[in-house]
Amino acid sequence: MQFERYNPKDRGLKDLGWLQSNFIFSFSGHYNPVRAGFGLLRVFNDDYVQPENGFGIHPHANMEIISIMLAGSMNHIDSLGYKEVVHKDWVQIMSAGSGLRHEEHNVGQDEVNFLQIWIEPKLQNITPRYQRRYFPEEKRVNQLTTIVSNEEGQSHCWINQNAKLSLGYFEQGQSHTYEFKPLNKAIFVFNISGALQVNGQILQQREAIGIWETEQLNFTFESDSRFLLIEVPINH
Repeated sequence: MQFERYNPKDRGLKDLGWLQSNFIFSFSGHYNPVRAGFGLLRVFNDDYVQPENGFGIHPHANMEIISIMLAGSMNHIDSLGYKEVVHKDWVQIMSAGSGLRHEEHNVGQDEVNFLQIWIEPKLQNITPRYQRRYFPEEKRVNQLTTIVSNEEGQSHCWINQNAKLSLGYFEQGQSHTYEFKPLNKAIFVFNISGALQVNGQILQQREAIGIWETEQLNFTFESDSRFLLIEVPINH
């Protein structure tokens, strides 16, 4: 097994008062030449948005964009005609394809926290699309739940790339084994909260690890833990 750890203290930070954005990889004004991404995973931001603030209308193209709501309420308005509000435990995807524009704002009374993830697409200039699904935490106890996949289905979102995202919520003392076919694939694990151990590596809150050259991950949970697991291609 090969791995690379990502310590929270090494993240880039953009603090605008109303927005605190933490960058694991190079993004916006933050550039780290050795942290340009992990395989086709190009952006992983841990964002906090204050009430009555947000991101004005802006464009995207040829990128798979995933938002995972951890806290608060945020609206979504886009050039495809969608206009709605999402809350904690909702997951949104935009296959930006040939291009779309969208905006999002904190429309609640509490701080919004969401993970913003960008993955390079498999096909270029496809017809853009938006989708969202709800994954209530109480239905995910002591299991790993697929939230995004390259396969169409009613139980998860699907994107234009051979990637897979899963949310885990396990109680203290539990364990879990994750097996996958590592051909041109690697695994990225981000610990949202709690303390967990994966293949002998302990991750505290907001720590991450990239793992490759293994077919199995063995998790144990030292406290109640929430984490995100991403299977991502290493290259095209």
